[in-house]
Amino acid sequence: MRQNPSFAMTDVRELRRVIEENPWMTLVATGAEGLVASHYAVLLDEARDDLTIVGHVGRPDDQLLGLGTGAELLVIAQGPHGYISPGWYEPGPSVPTWNFVTVHLSGVPEVLAAEENLRVLDRLVTRFESGMAQPHLMWEPPNDEDYVRRMERGTVGFRLTPTKVVAKRKLSQNKSDVSVDQVIAALESGASPYADPRLAGEMRRAHESMRAARVQS
Repeated sequence: MRQNPSFAMTDVRELRRVIEENPWMTLVATGAEGLVASHYAVLLDEARDDLTIVGHVGRPDDQLLGLGTGAELLVIAQGPHGYISPGWYEPGPSVPTWNFVTVHLSGVPEVLAAEENLRVLDRLVTRFESGMAQPHLMWEPPNDEDYVRRMERGTVGFRLTPTKVVAKRKLSQNKSDVSVDQVIAALESGASPYADPRLAGEMRRAHESMRAARVQS
């Protein structure tokens, strides 16, 4: 991903927030037949305060991605993104663009032993079932231990501590405050076919920080 210093994200707390809020990720590796990609839910490692992530893939995706071979893995967290119309800017020459937030984590993954993989799978289920009115947790009936362990054997768990991080939030930082406020309003408006409150929230968060920094300077 081409980086622009104006759009770079470097604050680990912000990067962790984006990863936490956007767990459905793309895993990319170079396989025997060229580039391959898979898609899985991934979580931050709860025992760490850095950008280490844990997850799993189904067999035989582990072979496609080269898990356990020492091969590098790229994991992409895609945050809110969407179309930005030039009609939302102050009057003047302008063209459409796409605003987005994304985090790229690269490194050599560690394959998890069965018991740790089970703990990660349990965390994943709990994370997403906890919002349900009647959660179906991994170790609760009608599941029994034999069933859960059989399911685990069909997966390969991994931990990735990234050795390279490239993160970018392109959120109209090159536009005037007036244009930024108009874009945010349009993204929050139910009248727009491109309305996206989550993208508006990311823009508001980024620009409030930028404006506060300008005042302090």
